[in-house]
Amino acid sequence: MNEIADADVAAALAAWTAECDQARQNVADFPSLDDVARRPTSRGSVVTLHWIMVHMIEEYARHNGHADLLRERIDGAVGD
Repeated sequence: MNEIADADVAAALAAWTAECDQARQNVADFPSLDDVARRPTSRGSVVTLHWIMVHMIEEYARHNGHADLLRERIDGAVGD
């Protein structure tokens, strides 16, 4: 977080956009949120697309806090 001067914002945004596009395509391949994933989780659990989507929302929410820390480093503004 200290060496942001060399950060390539365009490349980071392009990578994020490509990942979002791939995720959308992966979801489109399933006709229902009740469909079971093609592979079990790393712990061997079999999960549905619904479970995966909720899990990803949770993970995304956690990382928004990290993004807020980065934004604070850039603009110096802090919340209440």
